Amino acid sequence: MPRLMGVDIPNDKQIQYSLTYLYGLGLFRAREVCEKLGIDPTSPASDISDEDVGRIAAVLERDYLVEGPLRRQVTQNISRLREIKAYRGIRHRMSLPVRGQRTKTNARTRKGPRKTVAGKKGVKDLR
Repeated sequence: MPRLMGVDIPNDKQIQYSLTYLYGLGLFRAREVCEKLGIDPTSPASDISDEDVGRIAAVLERDYLVEGPLRRQVTQNISRLREIKAYRGIRHRMSLPVRGQRTKTNARTRKGPRKTVAGKKGVKDLR
């Protein structure tokens, strides 16, 4: 199992799909890297030599922002938004959807499990 930038990539898949296991590297970029290095993207990851793995790692470090540095940059961007108290930063701080999604219904992934409020059910009309 080849190891790139601290991530084990699967042997049984094609190299173009195996490279997508790296954070920040999608299928388009994976194919682009293979094309740049002259590696057949459809060959299995197990057929890649150690030399090719080293070349892939060198290209990724030099030309692309992936794994650790990308995660660090995203975290810094979010913390900057929180510090300057931007609208998006406030939404991040409150664990609410950031990109304008509705919250009256849905948004359960961000808000967590429902918190039932007692006394809401069956309000009577006193006339």
